[in-house]
Amino acid sequence: MARTPGQADRRDPDWEGVRLHVVSGKGGTGKTTLAAALALALAAEGGRVLLIEVEGRQGIAELFGIAALPYEERRIASVSRRQLGLPAGEAPAGGAQPGEVFALAIDPEQALLEYLEMFYKLGRAGKALQKVGFVDFATTIAPGVRDVLLTGKACEATRRKDPDGRRRYDAVVMDAPPTGRLTRFLNVNAEVAGLARIGPIHTQAQAVMRVLKSPETAVHLVTLLEEMPVQETVDGIEELHAAKLPVGGVLVNLVRPPVLDAAAVSAVDGDHREDVALALGEAGLGGRSRKPETVRAAVEPLIDPLLEQAREHAERVELERAQRADLQQLRIPTYELPLLGEGVDLGGLYRLAGELKRQGAA
Repeated sequence: MARTPGQADRRDPDWEGVRLHVVSGKGGTGKTTLAAALALALAAEGGRVLLIEVEGRQGIAELFGIAALPYEERRIASVSRRQLGLPAGEAPAGGAQPGEVFALAIDPEQALLEYLEMFYKLGRAGKALQKVGFVDFATTIAPGVRDVLLTGKACEATRRKDPDGRRRYDAVVMDAPPTGRLTRFLNVNAEVAGLARIGPIHTQAQAVMRVLKSPETAVHLVTLLEEMPVQETVDGIEELHAAKLPVGGVLVNLVRPPVLDAAAVSAVDGDHREDVALALGEAGLGGRSRKPETVRAAVEPLIDPLLEQAREHAERVELERAQRADLQQLRIPTYELPLLGEGVDLGGLYRLAGELKRQGAA
């Protein structure tokens, strides 16, 4: 199920019909970065995509190099196939225009005030509640309510239509909480069951779950080729299945290309001191002298560090091979994103988006 460079079907999107993409992952795997890259990839055909942040970290603003996002939907980027390194000629009819990415950082307090105004018409009274700290109190003691508000905003944007009847957004991407809290965050019906069995909150939770459990939603998990992130990904997918939430794909981040080929990896444990010394001498690292003993003395300090690096690389390759095998057992689409040596600036973000697009994730 893994996508690899060179596959002929890489340009066929795997998630036709999905409008809400929920992106999660173990902390430190780069889930916010890949959520942003996915939003760019989804917009590249000329569409309009909303990228939502729910944890209040302003990670989206940092990635795009803009000021902190307010509680309003704001255009943050335009994107075309050419910007992602893709041939413009492959765009479908009408897809030549650049797409747009909008962003929203959801503030739970503001969302609750909006909710109170919508269902209870509190108006100024709602603002007074905010001043005395009630809003923060309510979202703290009743986290289920907070989750309904956060997920509800994403679901509303997914279903929203303009006056002409067209969908406001072609897709919505949510940068969700880490994997350890994801299922509880999404399973809002269970979270509010003890708080409200009837009334607007209960109705809102049911409406949210109808979207989250529909074919319009896919939950993608970001991981690394390391033991703990992969295990958390496996556990997270099991939890999603148990909660009957729609599992999307696995986004493997920070993948490093192998430096040694398979034969070199398998041979790294042998005694290769003489071979390495000879190769270093032939490469000119033994100085100008042609005397074997002089060349050997010059390259000797380099041999052990090089062999140690080779062993470490071989161990990493074998570990990554084992983690890939575990991910393949999940039998769901897997996408590998390269480690960018220069770090992820805005150009790197577009590069990752292009890779997601090429591999069929968007």
